[in-house]
Amino acid sequence: MKIGVPKEILPGETRVAASPDSIKNFIGLSVEFLVQSGAGETASMSDEMLESAGARIVADAATLYGEADMVFKVGGPCCNGNGAVDELAMMKSDAVLIGLLNPLFQREQAAAYAKHGLTSFAMELIPRISRAQSMDALSSQSNIAGYKAVIDAAETFGKILPMMMTAAGTIVPARVVVMGAGVAGLQAIATAHRLGAIVSAFDVRPAVREQVESLSATFIEVEDTQAGSAETSGGYAREMGEDSKNVRPE
Repeated sequence: MKIGVPKEILPGETRVAASPDSIKNFIGLSVEFLVQSGAGETASMSDEMLESAGARIVADAATLYGEADMVFKVGGPCCNGNGAVDELAMMKSDAVLIGLLNPLFQREQAAAYAKHGLTSFAMELIPRISRAQSMDALSSQSNIAGYKAVIDAAETFGKILPMMMTAAGTIVPARVVVMGAGVAGLQAIATAHRLGAIVSAFDVRPAVREQVESLSATFIEVEDTQAGSAETSGGYAREMGEDSKNVRPE
């Protein structure tokens, strides 16, 4: 089997669907791993690094798609006018496509994949269960997003976050409020706390209070008659009604 990783072409996308470590794991399964030249540059992974891990560097996307039996991508391949290059047209009709495909919001693209004959797996739709924890791409990306959100906020804030006592005076710690204590929110809380900020967090689910407080943050609680139904059976936050929008915190 040949697995191919093309260069992501959508504007602003800096990720790549493979790393030297993951390539070594696949090489250990006796598959051939193809990577388009320059695919890892925006993620600080040179062709030499990927090649030393066992990948074969391919000069262009057309060659890679023409050979690959299975394609790993961060985002879905461009098709139907959603990109300057029609990546789907270059893929083998019986190939397997794995990536963050967003099929619920990009239904036309998902239909195009099926029409082309692809077998597609959307990583963000894999059930979040113990057996599939190692494939939970949604949580891993949310974790990074929570961290990066605080780093970007600190840069925009323009002031240091921790308390600092100097000969010229004392700088009080910044106060950070995190809205939502899911995977991204909890990582944002932890990151802001590590940077020395005073952190508070709000979530419609009372059950996450313990998680918020375990990260040394203050949980913002509201008295809401709908709070008992704020969590789905899967543990996710449910959209609240209009009455909840007018509730004031204690």
